[in-house]
Amino acid sequence: MLAKRIIPCLDVKGGRVVKGTHFLDLRDAGDPVELAQRYNEDGADELVFLDIIASSEGRGTLQSLVRAVATELDIPFTVGGGIRTVEDVRDILRSGADKTSLNTAAVEHPERIAEAAEVFGSQCVVVAIDAKRRYEEREDRITVETPGGPCWFEAHTYGGRRPTGLDALAWAEEAEGLGAGELLVTSMDRDGTKSGYDNLLYAALSERVRVPIIASGGAGEPRHFLEAFTEGRADAALAASVFHYGNYPVHVVKRFLSERGVSVRI
Repeated sequence: MLAKRIIPCLDVKGGRVVKGTHFLDLRDAGDPVELAQRYNEDGADELVFLDIIASSEGRGTLQSLVRAVATELDIPFTVGGGIRTVEDVRDILRSGADKTSLNTAAVEHPERIAEAAEVFGSQCVVVAIDAKRRYEEREDRITVETPGGPCWFEAHTYGGRRPTGLDALAWAEEAEGLGAGELLVTSMDRDGTKSGYDNLLYAALSERVRVPIIASGGAGEPRHFLEAFTEGRADAALAASVFHYGNYPVHVVKRFLSERGVSVRI
């Protein structure tokens, strides 16, 4: 059995790590280089760096900051935000990233997934999906039964600012078919709430794709990570504020999981 991965996330705006709720009300969480060093030492399996306003500002990723963070790491490093072309992917990988994350560009130009996978390999191509529940049952959407009634999940772009009308589950299948090696799926409904991951979303995804799924949005305590792996069947769990503000360090979460039979790298 492959070990489950614990992945801190650096949401970066203006050169600082920020965190909000439902992608809004952002507050400062620290220096990205200092946080990267902390997580590298604390046993994180990977690190994700997302330049969350690059796409909405129509610019590329902050490569100098990516390079500074990369120098602190000896764990896999994924970078996203403002990556639009194969050349952008190449630049980010040369800046020290091991993988790149595509969201807005992938939705607007799905062929970018295939192009990047062909040049660099699927292992370097992560497709990020920001998904929000829509409580309506439609024949042209994949619906999931929830305690609140049937819903489907709508994919959003531009840092969660723009609804696309795309069914997130169907889009995940398409992205896999185009060459995505991994899916980073954030529940916008749970983001920053510390109420737990949207495990109905991840369980539904796990039935439809074979590539690894990274669950994101809602972690507030170690139990939530356990539920993401058991109920959600995710392969990895990403979190931000629960780590940034020292609530539960990475090694504490891993020890909790290991004591309950979850395979993790200690």
